[in-house]
Amino acid sequence: MVGERHIGLVGATALGVGAIVGGGILALAGVAFATAGPAAILAFAFNGVIALLTVHSFASLARRFPESGGVYTYSKKVLSIEVAFVVGWVVWFASIVAGVLYALGFAAFAAEGMGRGLPLLGIESGWLRESAVRVGIALAVIVLYALSLVRRVGGGKDAATIGKVVVFVVLIGGGIYAWLRGDATELVGRLTPFAPTGSLGIVQAMGYTFIALQGFDLIAAVGGEVRDPERTIPRAMYLSLGIALVIYLPLLFLLETVGASPDVDIASAAAANPEGFVAEAVERYLGTPGYWLVIGAGVLSMLSALRANMVGASRVAFAMAKDRTMPRRVGEVRASSGSPAIAVGLTAVMVAGIVVAVGNVAAAGAASSLIFLIAFAIVHWAAVLANRRSAKTSSVLIPLVGAALCIGLAVFQAVAVPEAGGVIGWWLLIGGALYLTVFAPGASLADASAEATDPDLARLRGRSPLVLVPIANPDSAASLVDVAATLRTPGTGRVLLLSVVRAPSGMPPADGSLLRGAPELLRESLTRSFERGLIAETLFTIATDSLREIARVARTHACETVLLGLPDLSGEAVEARTESLLEQLEVDTVILRAPRRWSLEAARRVLVPIGGGRDQSHLRARLLSSLIRTGNRDITYFHTIPSGASSEDAARAERDLRNLARDEVPGPHQVLVERTDDPQGVIVRRAAESDLVVMGTQRRGRGNAQIGRLPIMIARQIDVPLILISRRAQRSLPLGLEISGQINLPVSGKFDFDRPG
Repeated sequence: MVGERHIGLVGATALGVGAIVGGGILALAGVAFATAGPAAILAFAFNGVIALLTVHSFASLARRFPESGGVYTYSKKVLSIEVAFVVGWVVWFASIVAGVLYALGFAAFAAEGMGRGLPLLGIESGWLRESAVRVGIALAVIVLYALSLVRRVGGGKDAATIGKVVVFVVLIGGGIYAWLRGDATELVGRLTPFAPTGSLGIVQAMGYTFIALQGFDLIAAVGGEVRDPERTIPRAMYLSLGIALVIYLPLLFLLETVGASPDVDIASAAAANPEGFVAEAVERYLGTPGYWLVIGAGVLSMLSALRANMVGASRVAFAMAKDRTMPRRVGEVRASSGSPAIAVGLTAVMVAGIVVAVGNVAAAGAASSLIFLIAFAIVHWAAVLANRRSAKTSSVLIPLVGAALCIGLAVFQAVAVPEAGGVIGWWLLIGGALYLTVFAPGASLADASAEATDPDLARLRGRSPLVLVPIANPDSAASLVDVAATLRTPGTGRVLLLSVVRAPSGMPPADGSLLRGAPELLRESLTRSFERGLIAETLFTIATDSLREIARVARTHACETVLLGLPDLSGEAVEARTESLLEQLEVDTVILRAPRRWSLEAARRVLVPIGGGRDQSHLRARLLSSLIRTGNRDITYFHTIPSGASSEDAARAERDLRNLARDEVPGPHQVLVERTDDPQGVIVRRAAESDLVVMGTQRRGRGNAQIGRLPIMIARQIDVPLILISRRAQRSLPLGLEISGQINLPVSGKFDFDRPG
């Protein structure tokens, strides 16, 4: 079940073995022999080396991030949410395409077996050759597996996996027996010419058959369901790949010796019937029973590989939905079974749709290999970055070599099979369009919240964001430092305390009178930072215009956030100076008005009035997630609608507010929608019952920044600590939230704060 660690070492290994062993080699061995001759065994061996290097990088990342999602999760942790979406999107598609291959492969083997068996019972079997029949068989097995996965995930311990391994052991054992009874010299002679197409043929065979070793990555995809994941996931990966290679390499050697025809070279024989080559080769040394064993192994292999890829693909979709890079509903879990039913269903629909739409999936299969090579190269790079940013001393040589090999083979595959590049290009275009128009805003919010709560995330991404805190009054220094320590990104975030000494035009006086009070200001600020366990940086500057100096320092130091302290927002001059500063700042701005030495520890009940839009959501998500990280908070999202609003409008407003709060806040919260014709008075009343109020300003762009009339009027009527947030000016993207109803003010008719302009 998702969220419950119920898969042990045997189950995880079985999942990997079920995905790797069988389907790939049975379907692609003939293609490999037709391309490279007997040297096809080297193609599988070299692919095994690349796969082992990839497992090494997977293992190091799995130990650090024992969560579901696999490649997607690693990309999100070490790179960015945008890169993670691209990786998750293509890996999801690759697993879907692999599922298509195995569903159609099952149909082909089942039809082949019935085609030979039904005539023995006096039943005509010509209808089994119809493509529509095979598509119907594939669809049936997809539906059956989807239903079983929705009910409960078994962790890979199914009869199909165990049964097919037993069959392969029999095939290998029978081949060894035939080898011992045959003429070794004559059998070895069948390996000549060993590489009829040279090294280029071997590389081509590698590109065609790499997918045959894919599947160990699915263990990482369900990492959140594995017991003792730091040890179990790496061991299961190595075991599953090792078992696959122990089966593959001996079987290939036997197929090209005791299974090869003495009259026709193996490359020509495989080219004549690549799909049925393995069955024909086994039939030569085991007779008719051998043929049926291959058919049985094919059926079992396709079933277990289909199941494993559907599990892995659904878990990637599930992880993406949690980060809002897919629709939220895809991340819902079925209460009765604990399985991500919608993610499983969506994956099954995609697999079934491609099965129906595409009769020949050869190009899609090549695209699947190409996609996995690219994704595995990203895994290697993520391992390198995680190693360096974690200050670890282990060598990065292995992941660098692995990345180079994956990229090299991927480039070759894209050139050799241009249709594969076309498939990937179209899929990326579709994903990019969906991300920019639908997923980006929600994903950005979820990512901002995650970075504010996860102490390692920013450091692993190589970020060291800076919070600039201009301090002019010792009375507000302690509170500002307290908020800055909370607002900074955990782990790597820095705080710069700035004191701007205003000097008249010309040279400052030589007696140093301008610096009076600076020691007290510095002492108060640093004392509070030490109390919070924060080693803050300090900067003193002298300027004739303090506002311009703050803006200059923010630009020079590439600050992410500026935190301002204002003891009083009631004066028109203070309001004007603040708005003047906002016009010059191109960064997120947080404005604090609080009593002397006020501490965030006292802010248990937090009121968040919302006026209707999301242009402040990113900064609000960072701030509220930081508050939750540092203590227990009772956060209430609050919105007002006119008293005459309809029930439908009220329900829609509550639904939209709930969605907004769920996007921004990772922990417990509540939402309230109240009917009133006096929103200002209601907010003042609600504020009096709270310990802290967080409001957005009205900010529309550089050169046109305003705090907004409503926040100012509320600030003049409440004594509760107040935080105003102002998101840096940027082009807005559609975010899918429109809360109906506007806030009516008696002085201006209508006002809609916190809405994109």
